[in-house]
Amino acid sequence: MASPSRRLQTKPVITCLKSVLLTYTFVFWVSGIVLLAVGIWGRVSLAVYFSLLDEKATNVPFVLVGAGTVVVLLGTFGCFATCRGSTWMLKLYAMLLSLIFLIVLVAAIVGFVFRHEIKTNFESNLNLALKNYNVTADRHSEAVDTIQSTLHCCGVQNYSDWERTEYFSQRGIPRSCCKNQNDCSEEDLKDPNKAKLKVFVDLIGIVLSCCLSRYITNNQYEMV
Repeated sequence: MASPSRRLQTKPVITCLKSVLLTYTFVFWVSGIVLLAVGIWGRVSLAVYFSLLDEKATNVPFVLVGAGTVVVLLGTFGCFATCRGSTWMLKLYAMLLSLIFLIVLVAAIVGFVFRHEIKTNFESNLNLALKNYNVTADRHSEAVDTIQSTLHCCGVQNYSDWERTEYFSQRGIPRSCCKNQNDCSEEDLKDPNKAKLKVFVDLIGIVLSCCLSRYITNNQYEMV
C-alpha cells in the first residue's frame, strides 16, 4: 500500500493528466462534429460535383457522416472514461484511438497517392458530360450548368471546349456560361468571337491574381 505522502505526490499528477486528456478528448469530439457538418454539407451542397465522379465517390459524404458519428461517440466515451477514472475504460479508449489513428493515416496516404487520379477522373467525366450535353433534365447536363454558373467558368479549360461538341453546332454555347443572362443572345453564343466577350473566361482571373500577387510582393519589398 502506498504511503500517504506518496498519494499526495501522485494526486496532482493524476489531476494534471486528467485535465490534459479531457482537453484533447474535447478537441477530438469537436473534430467529429466538424466531420459530421462537412459530410452533411457535402451531401446537400456538393452533390452536383460528386455526380461527375465515379459511383463510389458519391458515398464520400456518407463516409464522412459515419466517421463523424463514430468520433463523436468515441469522444463522449473518452470524456466519461476520464472523469470516471476507470482503468479498463481508459485502456479501451486508448486502443480505439490507436485504431482511428491508423485508419486516418491510411486514408491520408491513399488520398495523397491517388489525388491525380481523382482530378483526371473528374476532368474526363466533365468532358464526357460536355460531349453528351443537352437541355433536357439530364443529371450530368444539370451538373454542368450548375458548375459553370456557380464557379463562373465555361467548359473544362475554357469556352472553346464547347466548340467541339454537338450541342454547339446546334445551339452554340450554353447560357450557363453567360456573365450576364440579360445580355447574352443565342446568336452571340453561336459565334465564338462574340461569345468570348459574353462568357466567363478563366484567363481573366489568372491575370488578376498574378497582378495582385506582384503588387503585394513589390509593396512588401518597399516596406522593407
